[in-house]
Amino acid sequence: MNIDEAKQRAQKLRNEIHYHNEKYYDQDEPEISDFEYDMLLRELENLESEYPEVMTADSPTQRVGGSAGEKFSPVTHTVPMESLHDSFSHEEIIEFDRRVRETVGEPVYVVEPKIDGLSVSAEYRNGVFVRGSTRGDGLVGEDITENLRTIRSLPMRLNKPVPYLEVRGEVYMSLASFESLTARQEEKEEKPFKNPRNAAAGSLRQKNAGVTAERELDIFIFNVQQIEGEELGSHKQSLEYLRELGFTTLPFYYVCSSADEVIDRIEAIGNSRGSLEFQIDGAVVKLDSFEQRHILGSTAKFPRWAEAYKYPPEEKETELLDIEINVGRTGVLTPTAILSPVTLAGTTVSRATLHNEDFIRDKGIRIGDTVILRKAGEIIPEVVAVTAHKEDSVPFEMPRVCPSCGAPVAYENGEAALRCTNTDCPAQLMRHMIHFVSRDAMDIDGLGERVLHTMTEMGLITSPLDLYRLTKEDIMTLEKKQDKSAEKLINAIEHSKSNDLYRIVFALGIRHIGQKGAKLLANRFLTLDAIAEAPVGAIAEIEGFGDIMAQSVADYFALEESKKLVEEIKALHINTDNLNPPSVPAENSPFLGKTFVITGTLPNYKRTEAAAIIESLGGKVSGSVSKKTDYVLAGEEAGSKLTKAQSLGITVIDEAEFIKMKDSLKER
Repeated sequence: MNIDEAKQRAQKLRNEIHYHNEKYYDQDEPEISDFEYDMLLRELENLESEYPEVMTADSPTQRVGGSAGEKFSPVTHTVPMESLHDSFSHEEIIEFDRRVRETVGEPVYVVEPKIDGLSVSAEYRNGVFVRGSTRGDGLVGEDITENLRTIRSLPMRLNKPVPYLEVRGEVYMSLASFESLTARQEEKEEKPFKNPRNAAAGSLRQKNAGVTAERELDIFIFNVQQIEGEELGSHKQSLEYLRELGFTTLPFYYVCSSADEVIDRIEAIGNSRGSLEFQIDGAVVKLDSFEQRHILGSTAKFPRWAEAYKYPPEEKETELLDIEINVGRTGVLTPTAILSPVTLAGTTVSRATLHNEDFIRDKGIRIGDTVILRKAGEIIPEVVAVTAHKEDSVPFEMPRVCPSCGAPVAYENGEAALRCTNTDCPAQLMRHMIHFVSRDAMDIDGLGERVLHTMTEMGLITSPLDLYRLTKEDIMTLEKKQDKSAEKLINAIEHSKSNDLYRIVFALGIRHIGQKGAKLLANRFLTLDAIAEAPVGAIAEIEGFGDIMAQSVADYFALEESKKLVEEIKALHINTDNLNPPSVPAENSPFLGKTFVITGTLPNYKRTEAAAIIESLGGKVSGSVSKKTDYVLAGEEAGSKLTKAQSLGITVIDEAEFIKMKDSLKER
């Protein structure tokens, strides 16, 4: 490779890594595995080492991957929240130990599990929690104080009134909580989180702290960043002190004095992965002595006194015994691989999703194949490849009739998924009822899947709206339902009649319409009748709607069954009005139809407050600058978004100009 080829390859790698950084850190929607990402970064590191002239100041090898988002106020870290350099072999650990010994002599290390979660800072004054923030880019993070308050394992008051303390920890979601969350998401046919790390990050960065509280997050504290009123000399001592203060620290760690001991402990931690209640993606090796850490110092991105060892994803071969077809709430036929049981990442795996017919065809999957299996993010089983076909095997074909009701199945609108064409399909009906009563829809407490199944089997209900015709006597015919519990369930059903409009719209289960889409429809048309009568063009004009979503709504309400359903809903006295209609912006509002990006710290407004004002006056707030941006509202430390706006010639305003625009409406 010559220098020109090296420059081209380095730039391509930088672009690819920047893209995946944004998907991973800022959007919590990774598209590749951690291992694949690590390999891209390692290739770039090696390239920059061999050809130093291809290095750039913005290279992802020189900084932490994340950034401070726009949803929260920025927090500047007094002590940088550094990333760690990754190792992938025992030889690299031995090399790390050699470099440390050259500088400090005989080191003592602490080896601990590397929790796969979201790194945060928590600050305390006089023993009371005062602020929490994300790592961000290591220098500036996001203020998530209220969200951290919802985590029960983070103490709000310490056992000692330490004058000032800043600690660093990892917020994570336990495997049990993750399985429960993804089960709820799949039940609603929502896109489930790929792994606990993304679930934790997505939950912690919610605007509504109530959503965070529902997600059952936990935290391990593993570092003292700053402290006043106490002298600490080593990492081991600091962990013991943190426990005394009331923090939940890492459940285990090992003290070692040689590279061989370190490697043994790394392997022991790796072997324990399957027995842990939380996900880890490696082990961390830290120099114990704070004085020796100070001597070694840090590079621009990494401390020289610590190293992360990353475990490769575990893969195993097994036999694909059969392919089972399941029918979802909207009629989608989903193929599932039935596998010869195999132990993978500590658990026995016997099933894995095969997504759709295209996935099966692209990988050439057949019943009887020997396949390579791994866990995506160490959690979700997936078939990676076929290594051998069984003799006389034939290509798999999806059924042409529904396995639940026998009705024809078909592809619609060029989708990869097959759907049952029978709207009365029993499989769809049950999943529809489960969706209808769920927390984000009609939120009827006490109607779980088991109760709904029993009601259906007994003939008490044949559709979701039959719930509103039930009597207390009907409920008492169910097993174990006493007078008081029956009355409680009837009251819960009756209470759901007063829900806001968007809930019944979401509960209807219209394809492509999630809770956000239902709210947009409710805010635009205000009544269920108006939504049902709206032409597709008017629906498509809603900001945030696409043509497919608009057509889906129009198609749904054009059906005779849907028209009857709307009348039935009204006859049952279920609310069909928007109870909290949005304010209507004035026609002469300078914000009307304009797209704003807010960046930096404003003198008087939080960014969320400024965004709410813009949206109430008819504007739209975006998180990124593009040619479609009309205004950038910039405060102090505006950064790259301001630079990009200036390069594109976009109008930049400060808070004073923003207030003038807002107040101009009073003068008109």
